[in-house]
Amino acid sequence: MDDIAHKMGISKKTIYQHYANKTKLVEATTLHTFNMISSGINGICALNKNPIDEIFEIKIFVMNFLKDEKTSPQYQLQKYYPKLFTTLNKKQFEVMDTCVKENLSRGLAQKLYRDSIDIDFISILYFHNMVSLKNQELFSNKQFPISSLMDNYLEYHLRGICTPKGLEVLNTIIDNK
Repeated sequence: MDDIAHKMGISKKTIYQHYANKTKLVEATTLHTFNMISSGINGICALNKNPIDEIFEIKIFVMNFLKDEKTSPQYQLQKYYPKLFTTLNKKQFEVMDTCVKENLSRGLAQKLYRDSIDIDFISILYFHNMVSLKNQELFSNKQFPISSLMDNYLEYHLRGICTPKGLEVLNTIIDNK
């Protein structure tokens, strides 16, 4: 709290006039960031772009929020604020589940994704894999920088669900990087 007050040029007392304790400040900040990211993702999804392009646009958007992070904020929440982490995880799943299912449905309709995929299964798997990528014990930033980790996972994910037509789109995206 001292660091926050110093950085803002205010006293801790001023912070405590707005937030009862540090946990409330962390909760407000976390939910604000979650809402901003969710709103941005919903905006990208509303554009009804090619589903494969959409996935990469969402990745770029989310990476802008994480660009200077040396450690995963989610990992820190899990360690120091487990109740808040659980609440956030549920909210993330709800938003992501809807977005991923819509993406998969559009990909099927556009013949970019294989018609044999199980949308519910892929959606759950996708969410849990994305959460796992943020686990510093599994994927340290030293060994796996978050941007390349995300690129590798998205390519892995898409190669598993794409049709030959979808693979053409994916390969074009990868080649243009």
